[in-house]
Amino acid sequence: MGIKSFKPTTPGQRFKMVNSFEEITSTTPEKSLVTGKKRSGGRNNLGRVTSWHRGGGHKRKYRLIDFKRNKREIPAKVAAIEYDPYRTARIALLHYIDGEKCYILAPDGLKTGDIIIAGEKAEMKVGNAMPLNKIPIGVSVHNVEMRENKGAQLARSAGTAIQLLAKEGKWALLKLPSGELRKVPLTCYATIGQVSNLDHINISIGKAGRSRWMGKKPNVRGVAMNPIDHPMGGGEGKSSGGRHPCSPWGQKSKGLKTRNRRKLSGTLIVKRRK
Repeated sequence: MGIKSFKPTTPGQRFKMVNSFEEITSTTPEKSLVTGKKRSGGRNNLGRVTSWHRGGGHKRKYRLIDFKRNKREIPAKVAAIEYDPYRTARIALLHYIDGEKCYILAPDGLKTGDIIIAGEKAEMKVGNAMPLNKIPIGVSVHNVEMRENKGAQLARSAGTAIQLLAKEGKWALLKLPSGELRKVPLTCYATIGQVSNLDHINISIGKAGRSRWMGKKPNVRGVAMNPIDHPMGGGEGKSSGGRHPCSPWGQKSKGLKTRNRRKLSGTLIVKRRK
């Protein structure tokens, strides 16, 4: 797993950095686990843009990932480590002994030929999944559920890992990569190890066109717009906005809390990331 840079033969090549893809063992995805995914371009059912700066980009096929790991106590062999265009982490193709195949997020250090398993009796080994009540305190985990049998929602991007700090009653205390301390039920499943592709954080896109390949459109600053388009627009010369930074609809964009207080999730945060 490494990063490749280029000779500055053009301005776009000067800062460009890409993965070396050394860990990839298969370039063709498993046909039965691939599906199409309709792209919205950030538009809702009325055709209006509600998520800005999205659209275009290269065509991609969606790989069906098993975030639940609900084939319990059945060993599986790692058949391949593959690239997934929809996520920063690598994915692993599993062949279960009963003949079923599935994709999971590949943890760092997982290799083809390894045997992994999910269940309460699983051993402490990278790639194995088990409930938090069976994992020793201090172990790094990823692919963690927030509710039992809902499927993993925490620590799914490249290089991330969560530390299990304590167990109190029916809750596990987790330290997230952001520094947030959060409680999760002990019956929730987690996978041992750290998510693969640790070098993703060091990659430099290099040029604007590469962002367009990924389906990301340019983001125009509010102060560069006219007053009719943005609250921070207008002014003689180059102005700095003249007010607190905000969205085009006036919602403050630095520090305004938007979390729904009625939902349970907020009450389980012991210490916020700030």
